[in-house]
Amino acid sequence: MIHKYKLNGYNLCLDVHSGAVHVLDDITYDVLDYCDETMTAQAPAEMLTALSDRYDTEELKEAYAALYELYEMGQLFSPDDYEQFADLMTKAPIKSMCINISHDCNLRCEYCFAAKGDFGQGRCLMSLETAKKAIDFLIAHSGSRHHLEVDFFGGEPLMNFEVVKQTVAYARSLEEQYHKKFRFTITTNGLLLDEDKIEFINREMNNVVLSLDGRKEVNDKLRVTPNGQGCYDIIVPKYQRLVASRGDKDYYIRGTFTTYSKDFTADVLHMKELGFEQLSIEPVVSDPKLPYSIKEEDLPMVFAEYEKLAKTLIEMRQRGEYFNFFHFMIDLEQGPCAIKRLRGCGCGNEYVAVTPQGDIYPCHQFVGEEQWKMGNLHDGTFDEEMKLRFARANVYAKSNCKNCWAKFYCSGGCNANNWQYEGDILRSHKVGCELEKKRLECAIMIKAALADQEDMPKSTCDGEDCFAECP
Repeated sequence: MIHKYKLNGYNLCLDVHSGAVHVLDDITYDVLDYCDETMTAQAPAEMLTALSDRYDTEELKEAYAALYELYEMGQLFSPDDYEQFADLMTKAPIKSMCINISHDCNLRCEYCFAAKGDFGQGRCLMSLETAKKAIDFLIAHSGSRHHLEVDFFGGEPLMNFEVVKQTVAYARSLEEQYHKKFRFTITTNGLLLDEDKIEFINREMNNVVLSLDGRKEVNDKLRVTPNGQGCYDIIVPKYQRLVASRGDKDYYIRGTFTTYSKDFTADVLHMKELGFEQLSIEPVVSDPKLPYSIKEEDLPMVFAEYEKLAKTLIEMRQRGEYFNFFHFMIDLEQGPCAIKRLRGCGCGNEYVAVTPQGDIYPCHQFVGEEQWKMGNLHDGTFDEEMKLRFARANVYAKSNCKNCWAKFYCSGGCNANNWQYEGDILRSHKVGCELEKKRLECAIMIKAALADQEDMPKSTCDGEDCFAECP
């Protein structure tokens, strides 16, 4: 299987199963239309006849020979050897957890998937007792996994910051005993940041996600306080102080674009002008009937904007200016392991979310959907059959994914979005798929354009013990 396309003056071909990417001249790109999995050394007569009005016969034969050499090397129309690994994912340990430390929020963002902070379950904060049990559960279900990941989420986690601090201390106290190493992330809207919180976050959190939608008028349209006021002027100086003192630790400025801000390149560049270099802005995923939702009819404009952002990134990098856009990170040299390619984020299998009441869900986006509750920390229940169901939700189990060129990069998409908007975790969300494919095309093109410069940052798993059962 291959995927060929033109973008920004480049003729590109991805060989899906080997991961090889080829930048082609015009003649070779056109000859590729006459090649498939049954290539032979002899140039097809049909190709020579069809293209004879545009190219010299000898040049056509040379172009075909070059493609056949790639075919012989296993870098063009390579066989699919990945499906054999699908069953390896069914006994994976749990390696990461989202702790919904707060089901309350001091913002009322219009597009919030979490029902503006409480996930439809009533406003409350997690107790230290429940948080400790969450850590105990993760350790107990982590098998031989050494690195464990915990994301403090909400609502707004800083509304329950004392419990965050005590939970981190509790987890650290168990590391040596159980031969574990915790890596913490916190996601915040920034309103409650102060110097003490910044110091703690920069000391203890391996990553921090800072919510900001970009320009003041864009951010303050939908990210508002309960009294309807915008938050931009409050949070931006706090983010700048946090990032300035963070050193080389990871962070992301994470935004959401809606139908009101389809010109999101301007928001990315604005965040860069504010001094931030690690940037992410993602499309809102919501009911298409809502006025701010990205709909199918918006896709051409959004695609054009992704292309604009990609070209802008290239131009800036060529001038020596740097920023990293999360959705354009792609590793064409090594990439994630086979299991990661097939399974993706690990929702419900290697990753779970826990609510303030101690309920366990496949991920934070399933929280509040009673049919997806996997168990409870306080009564000791956990649904292993549901875990197995998610373990089997790989790209070969998803009919729309199995034969898709992007399957090893999106890994079947978001299970929560699939279920919420398509009615089945095995049926991929159409709008989300199209957006992901456009981002991937842009990411590959960027790599081609910057091939002679320093490589783009790589998106990889942690390698040493990403999956206990990797072959």
